[in-house]
This record gives sequence, C-alpha cells and structure tokens, in this order.
Amino acid sequence: MRLPRYAAPGMAQHVIQRGNNRSALFIEDADYRFFYECLLDACERHECQVHAYVFMTNHVHLLVTPATPTGISRVMQSVGRRYVRRFNDKYQRTGTLWEGRHKATLVQTERYLFTCYRYIELNPVRAGMVSDPGAYRWSSHRANALGDGDSLVVRHEQYDALGIDANERQAAYRMLFETELDDSTLSTIREATNTEWVLGSKSFRDQVTSLFNRRAGPERAVRWARRVGREASR
Repeated sequence: MRLPRYAAPGMAQHVIQRGNNRSALFIEDADYRFFYECLLDACERHECQVHAYVFMTNHVHLLVTPATPTGISRVMQSVGRRYVRRFNDKYQRTGTLWEGRHKATLVQTERYLFTCYRYIELNPVRAGMVSDPGAYRWSSHRANALGDGDSLVVRHEQYDALGIDANERQAAYRMLFETELDDSTLSTIREATNTEWVLGSKSFRDQVTSLFNRRAGPERAVRWARRVGREASR
C-alpha cells in the first residue's frame, strides 16, 4: 500500500529522486545546468524553498520546505516533465527516466535538520568523487559553508540562528562537517527516506501520525495495518 504524501506546508522534507535502474540522470555538464534551471523555476512558481541539494550522477537529494500542501509534488512533476523531455530528445531515447515517483520524508527540525544537511552535501564524499564537499560543483555546500552565490539556496531559520552574521553562520556550518556521520545515523536517514517514514523521534512520529492520519514509523505498522483493515471492511 502506497503511503499518501505529507501535506505539510512550512515543514522541511528530505526528497530523493533516482534514475530508473540506477541509470544516469546527467551525462554532461549542460544536463546538470538545465536540471538546476528547471528546479529553480519550479520552486519559484510553486513556492518551495530549497535549503540543501546535491545532484549525483544517478540521483538527486533535496532538503525543501514547501509553502503549500502540494508544493513539492508540483515541483517534482514540473521538473520531471521538462527535464525528461529534453533529456530524451537530446540522447535519442524513449521511456521513463525516473525510478518511480520521488520519495519524501518529513524532517524533525530540532533533531535532524542539520544532520540532513550534512547527509545531502556529503554524498559526493561518500561516493569517493571528492575528498571535500566544497569541491563538488553541483551541491549547495559552497553556498552554505562559504557564502558563494546560489540562486536556488534559501536559508532555513535554523541556519540563520547559527550566528549573528554571514561569516559566523558559515564558520559554524563548516564546523558541523568536521565529524563524519556514523553508520547508525546513515542507516536511520536512508530507512526513513526509502520508506517515506518521518525522520525524527518516536514522539514526533506519533504527532505526525495523528496530524496527517498516516503511518509515520515502523512502530506503528501493525496498528496502522489493523486500522486500515477495519476501515476497508466498513
């Protein structure tokens, strides 16, 4: 049973979109640029703020706060239509480019927001593509850590709280990357995103379950299945 989307304006979500069968989404630099432009345009039109991103060869990660219940879905649909049409025409291919619909999970701000920033921007390092996240071009890291201009990146209020000015915020942000994410944290983030559960504490997941009337974590699976079964039999 496919879980419904989180209609949660004002709450950050970790979004991932993969290539079909792990195939490449980007072949050359111009492809990354066009995807960036498609995403920037769609976010402006559908009122979504991107705080962190990385475009890998066969998947993309975003940390996004939507202003409307359907903002993220509309952004991903818009980007998908424009980008896939151009990609297929350019490389003389047909059919889908994506591995199904994008995955998205709510992120508990107080506990996991900056962990998610780090997870996203450290993807090229974990993949062995660069030794420093700032060396990877198609990422938000240089904007967040060094203050480089990036039209796509919008500062989260928690990022603003890192310091009283840009230099202090960027220095504090760089310090977050002085330690690696441990295997347990990596597994927690991956599980939450792949299953579209909530990335947060049990109490936060329970709040989300009650608020959005959908399962938000593994500990509610049995109760949720029983509830769905009762409702279906009515």
